[in-house]
Order: sequence, then structure tokens, then C-alpha cells
Amino acid sequence: MDGVVGIGLAGGQGVRARPLTLEAREYQRSKAAMCFAGRPLVEWQVIALQEQGIGSFYVIANGRENRYQVKEAIGHGEGLGVRVRYSRPRMDRHNTGSGEATLSSIEHWGLDGLALVFPTDSLFEFDLREMVRAHRAAGALVTVGTVDRTAAEVAGKYGVVVTSADRRLRGFVEKPPLDRVLDLVRDPNRVPINAGLYLIDCARLREVARTPAMRAMARDRLDWGHDLLPWLVDRGYPVRAAGIAKIGDLGNPRDYLDTLTDALAGEYPFLLKRMGPGYRDHVWIHESSLRLRDAITGMTLAEKLEFGLVRIGPNVLIGREVEIEPGVVVADSHIGDGVDLHARCQVRGSAVLDGAVVGPDARVIHAHVGVMARVESTSDAVTTLDGYSAIGHEVTVCAGASLTGARIDPNCVVPADMPVPERV
Repeated sequence: MDGVVGIGLAGGQGVRARPLTLEAREYQRSKAAMCFAGRPLVEWQVIALQEQGIGSFYVIANGRENRYQVKEAIGHGEGLGVRVRYSRPRMDRHNTGSGEATLSSIEHWGLDGLALVFPTDSLFEFDLREMVRAHRAAGALVTVGTVDRTAAEVAGKYGVVVTSADRRLRGFVEKPPLDRVLDLVRDPNRVPINAGLYLIDCARLREVARTPAMRAMARDRLDWGHDLLPWLVDRGYPVRAAGIAKIGDLGNPRDYLDTLTDALAGEYPFLLKRMGPGYRDHVWIHESSLRLRDAITGMTLAEKLEFGLVRIGPNVLIGREVEIEPGVVVADSHIGDGVDLHARCQVRGSAVLDGAVVGPDARVIHAHVGVMARVESTSDAVTTLDGYSAIGHEVTVCAGASLTGARIDPNCVVPADMPVPERV
């Protein structure tokens, strides 16, 4: 898309997403760098936007982890055929929110065209060309990407957008309670929410940023949703809404796993393009895993599939050198490199990351299993992970444990008989 650059916002501590955002107990993993379907999430975003014509990206990072983990993931864009620049570390000390960071950065970089501002912890499906067309036709300062949710889904979680018939914003309420949501909308089943995706006119927004009122706000707190958008709307600046097809929020383990299932099922077409040709029913298995023989039968995975000794699919991505024993069932899941899936275990609606081990007869249902974690299990002491449980890297879950909705920080050992709180 000629004249449009991408601005990625990489900030925050990823508290809601823990332990997915913990590399170790005291070592934060940026949400942008989380593994999603075999790649860092931010890499998927750059790929998607590049396919829509964006060739230059600017990453506004806050903190060491966000800045350098994103840089480790995508570098300066050489491997992706794009150009990537990063905000200066010294700018962190003046960062009072995502709005301030955006305004100061577009001034620092001297941007004066159109820019698409996007959070680096979500997936999007939308038509950038149509958004740009509508933005220019309306003479908008900011165009806000919106999607519809039910009132119950929105309450306390998303910002609600109130628009006129011509899609101009009349109001914006950040994360209202349910009773307030119902007061704002006509249809509780179609509540337009802020997707965190903003198409901005940089030159005009830089002029707004120089006003005394905006400078005063920026010194205290200036977040996009809480502050900047309501301020612009209240003062009559042309802010409009543009509906987008889909957003996948990865802010917590439930949303991460639901978005992963949707992505593997084909609801984010850009992702499927880069995953390459698969087998039927959206199944991708790396060639090295198809050739690998298990220790029980001595058969390759390709042979076990041919004879019906394992069941894989629908919607499954299996990485390199994965060893799968007979009787295994995998559906709606991502299996990382070097994973061992032992006899008769079931993995459904889950992510099992690199080097993890899932023991015999274990049931991993809607769960996240971290790098080199061990889910021990035997036929006499079956282990179950379900209810959107998330166990961190190098966690050991002992045979016979049953975890529902649990969050286990990295490097823990979970005995079979230990009552497990929401997080340990």
C-alpha cells in the first residue's frame, strides 16, 4: 500500500497472559515474541501487513524485553523483505501511555503520511485498501478498526465505540461494565468494540500533539483508548470507525488457544498462505516428523497414519522431529519441534511447545504446555490438563495430576496430590 507505514506498539508486562509471557520465573517474555503456530506473533503480523503492501515498519517498544525480543524475532526486516526501525530507549522514560508513545515517535521519525498503528499482541483479518479508501474519503484524522462482540463479551474487557450513521465516532467508552454497555447500544448482540487498530494521518496528528492541551495531557497519562480517542472525539476532530472482519486477542491463555484454533481452521487466510500446502482438513506435518520412527512399533508416522494407528486432524500443525507413538489423537492443535507424544495420549485444542513431553494416556484438552515441560502420565495414573490450563516452560506435572484452568509458572513441579490454585 503506497504511502502507508506500519507502527507496532510493543509495551506492557503481559500479566494477563502469564505464564505464556514468562520465559522463567523472573524473566518476562514479550507478548509480541510469544510462539504462535510456529513463529513469533509479531512475525505473523509483519507478514500479513506486507502482503497488504506495507514495506516499512516502526516498532514503538517500552522496556528492554519488548524492544530486544521483538528485534530478535524480526530484526530490521531483512529476512521478511521489509524495513523495520525501533524507538529510542531514552524515550521510555517519557512514555505515559500508548498515545503519548505514538505521538512522540511520529514526531521523532518525522512521519507525515498515513500510518497503521497496531498492537503486537493480536491477529487481524481486514482489507487495508478499503480502510485507506474510506479514511481518505471521509477526511479522517484517525480511523478506528472495529469488530462486533456481544455485550457480555465486551463488559469490562473492550472499549465500546459509539458512532453516527456515517460511521463518525460520537463517543468512546473504555472497558465499561455490563449495565453501561447496554445503555450505549441498540443491539446487545452486536456491540462495536475498538480493535486497537488505528489508521492515522501523521502530519495532522503531529499538529494536534503540539497544542498546549495535548502536551499537558501527555505529561500525565495519554493512552489511546482511555485518553487520546475520547479527547479527539470530544473536541470534534474527524475520527471515524471502519469495521474489520476479525480480531484474535492473545491477551490470556483462553484467548490465545481460541485464536490458535481459529487460525488453524483457516479463519486468518494470510497465515495459511505462509504455512504452505498441507494435507486435507488443514493438517500440516513436517517431513522429518513423517519419517521419524517410534520406539514401540519401529514404524514411521507416515506408516502409522496409513494404517490408522494414530489420528491427526482436523486443524493440526506439527513441527520438526516430533515422535508420535501409536494410539495418539491430535486435533485443533499446534505441536512444536522435538515434542514426544507417548502412546494413547490425546491433545485437542492445545499448544504443545518445543521439546515438551506428553506421557502415555494423558489428556491435554484446551491447554498450553510450555517449552521442555513434562506431562508425566501412566495408564494407572492418568494426567489431565483442561479448562484452558497453562503450564510454563520446564514445568513437570507428575503422573495422576488433574489441572483445570490452572496457571503454572516456569520451572515448577506439580505433584499429583497437590491442590493447585489458579497460579503457582
